[in-house]
Amino acid sequence: MTEIVRRHVAALAPDALPAYVYDLAALRAHAAAVRAALPARVELYYAAKANPEAPLLAALRDAVDGYEVSSGGELAHVRAAVPDAPLAFGGPGKTPAEIAAAVDAGVHRWHIESEQELHRLDAVLADRPGTVVDVLLRVNLPVATGALDAVALAMGGRPTPFGLDPDRAEECVRQLTGDGTGDGTGPLGRRLRLRGVHAHLASGLAAAEQLAVAEQIVAWSAALAERHGFPLAEVNVGGGMAVDYDDPANHFDWTAFGEGLAKLLDAHPGLTLRIEPGRALTAHCGWYATEVLDVKQSHGEDFAVVRGGTHHLRTPATRGHSQPFEVLPVDAWPHPWPRPAVATGRATLAGQLCTPKDVLARAAADADGLRAADRVLFAMAGAYAWNISHHEFLMHPRPGFHYLGD
Repeated sequence: MTEIVRRHVAALAPDALPAYVYDLAALRAHAAAVRAALPARVELYYAAKANPEAPLLAALRDAVDGYEVSSGGELAHVRAAVPDAPLAFGGPGKTPAEIAAAVDAGVHRWHIESEQELHRLDAVLADRPGTVVDVLLRVNLPVATGALDAVALAMGGRPTPFGLDPDRAEECVRQLTGDGTGDGTGPLGRRLRLRGVHAHLASGLAAAEQLAVAEQIVAWSAALAERHGFPLAEVNVGGGMAVDYDDPANHFDWTAFGEGLAKLLDAHPGLTLRIEPGRALTAHCGWYATEVLDVKQSHGEDFAVVRGGTHHLRTPATRGHSQPFEVLPVDAWPHPWPRPAVATGRATLAGQLCTPKDVLARAAADADGLRAADRVLFAMAGAYAWNISHHEFLMHPRPGFHYLGD
């Protein structure tokens, strides 16, 4: 926890909790360090789905080359928050209305997920004479045996709704570039310009694993381009850089990753790589701050009930982990009755919802001595937290949002 966050949360009135607190100065410093670790021919896009709060998007602008959006809503929101930024439009199931809106918004890169999507985009462009867009084919590539076995989320290398199987990608290339004997333009190539390949295969990979997957993606893409005789300008190797909730100090090794990408690029002159991290950029800049409402024992175990819960911070429930936290002790106790406190040396921190799944941290030793009215700051809440939570269950008040260091 940064000192500016600690002081801010300590000064909040109880009724101002729960609250999300973001350290924008820390976010800018981290994003700048990531950018500095990457070679010049690696473009850094932020995956807005991780946290689309407008102040965070703006804070990242100087460090990132653009933003990846995955819906019409994200497209409009990000365009309003950072109007000058290049956008890449990804995600399965793009509707005709979203495609039309994205064309009119001047999306910089299209991640094509299916053959029908390719035709839908071409049909929209047919009504806009002279408009040409740049596309990357998202391919669900097979990878080396076991390479993705340990990851929490896999979007490729196995049956998924994402991307094109390699044989269908080959057919899309033919539709875009022709059969290799003509002018390099296929039936769909007049309005759609093939730039290369996108392959986001997994989330939760360490630097060495990410590099191994990136090498396989680039090798496959280069072979595809050689077979069909088109210039391979770009390969997007996706995001999914590991974030360790069990050990918050264990950060993704951006230096080693950048050095590995530099070596990969040395073997492919003229190629631009793109990455699109989300969680790994913003997770550590956000905290979910709350207070302990009650502490009670149940069948020999302590439970601390806090304001809010997983309807505000769903991440630990969806990923099955205990969210890391720190305690800010509050000495004042204004009531005449005894102050409830953890007495067993550890406690489960639960929220206010009427479900046993509303757990933020389970049997945590860091809760030893925790008392009613103490404050708890859940760390690593800067990504996939508020924006993926089930806000309206039980209709509790929404949390506050505080942006520090702007």
